Amino acid sequence: MNNQLEIIGAMTPAFESILTEDALAFVQQLIARFGGDVEEILKARGTRQAAIDGGELPDFLAETKAIREDNWQVCNAPPDLQDRRVQIVGPTDRKMIINALNSGAQAFMADCEDSLSPTWENVLQGQINLRDTVARRISLDANGKQYALNPETATLIVCPRGWHLVEKNLQLDGEPVSGPLVDFGLFLFHNASEAGKQGTGPYFYLPKMESHREARLWAEIFRFSEEAGIVEPDQIRVTVLIETLPAAFEIDEILYELKDYIVGLSCGHWNYIFSFIKTFCARPEYVLPDRAEISMTTHFLRSYSQLLIKTCKRRGAQAIGFMTPQIPIKNDPDANDIAFARVRADKEREVTDGHDGTSVAHPDLVALATEIFDRYMPDANQLNRSQDDVGLSADDLLQVPRGKITEAGFRENIRVAIEYMAAWMGGNGRLARDNLMEDLTTAEISRAQLWQWIHQTTGILDEGQNVSVDLFKTCLQEELAGIKVTLGDVLFETGGYRDAAGKLEQLSLEDAFVPFLTTMLYDELD
Repeated sequence: MNNQLEIIGAMTPAFESILTEDALAFVQQLIARFGGDVEEILKARGTRQAAIDGGELPDFLAETKAIREDNWQVCNAPPDLQDRRVQIVGPTDRKMIINALNSGAQAFMADCEDSLSPTWENVLQGQINLRDTVARRISLDANGKQYALNPETATLIVCPRGWHLVEKNLQLDGEPVSGPLVDFGLFLFHNASEAGKQGTGPYFYLPKMESHREARLWAEIFRFSEEAGIVEPDQIRVTVLIETLPAAFEIDEILYELKDYIVGLSCGHWNYIFSFIKTFCARPEYVLPDRAEISMTTHFLRSYSQLLIKTCKRRGAQAIGFMTPQIPIKNDPDANDIAFARVRADKEREVTDGHDGTSVAHPDLVALATEIFDRYMPDANQLNRSQDDVGLSADDLLQVPRGKITEAGFRENIRVAIEYMAAWMGGNGRLARDNLMEDLTTAEISRAQLWQWIHQTTGILDEGQNVSVDLFKTCLQEELAGIKVTLGDVLFETGGYRDAAGKLEQLSLEDAFVPFLTTMLYDELD
């Protein structure tokens, strides 16, 4: 072993400005110090999953009861993170960054995870774009238009990849390295100092954690970075996405482990639905109905949201609501009015429940969300609002919603999965579809439901037909044919849809549930 971090991906002069000798040295330090810890927490996830497969149920931890009962608070938010009533979410491509920062939202989550297909080009160009953003020099000339930052913009918050993802184009001793350590390390190295000069800081969203031990690891990484002189103490601030079922049972503990850095928690309802399915993939009694049957008012989702709000109020952290994937329906005003009415109802529910902010996927939703939060929340946040009267139990978080499994829902899952997987393998992490901005999470829900419906005896369609392997194969070919008719021969043959359908069939028929489709598809990326 030579302990040398090796660049496997193709290089350009622009990439070399990110992968400098000093930047790579810091990333290598992170990997050497924490790579083994990442492996350990992934093993712990597997152990926990095996116990649930064997009949255990998630519950609040007895060994951390004292933390939940003690009176402690998280750190204060800096001025540019105190008002987060509307946040916009999107990938790190140049146009998206500029439009999001100029959208009128208070914050922009630059997503290196669910919205980004992690090709080598996307990962490094994203880092270039983020560096130029922090330095306030990002601009773009495209299709006869010029894009540049307004004098006043949203606050930038960067979301690195989750713990389960690796970066194959950087290797140590011939092995891929941790994707989140690469994303975090490169951004911090290049931007911590400049962010301070600009009156802000290196702010992060932390995704897909499943335990307080994973939160502790992030805190250790932050302290290491401070001691290494990469960032000043008290400069890093984070928000954690509570988007897995196991994490919902450790909200207090996650806040506690990160209390020197954390200023908020955010609901990730699509990932939470996926996590519910993934957690109980081997349990027939926890099979969910069609995705269309599950809304933000579904009991297990509403309960987790209220628990997050209650805990945040007690600990002095902001509670950020669900991300709305709706995009404007420009060719049908009546349909657009109906869709926006649903958005309005969701946002009104969030702010009256006690959320301090919310998230949207499209700039045209910012004004609507702002108007609602301005009306119900005239101050910067609702941190002083008590939620102590909200009582929630483990049973509330585990209540299975009742509803139908329909052939239409079965086929929709197949089509969504094929179309998104084809886009992702083609380097595109977001897909506008049926007036919604789909990202990785909707594809994960779709393929996870297919697997569970096929492999569990409760997978019976509302029409009375069993969800069988034969039915799946028939519908797969019919939906693939429908995609071809919609797109035409040229777009279909060049779009990777046959390959995506083949991958979906493999995922759906595997005897064992594959925890993340990206771990299977990643080798398909450049």
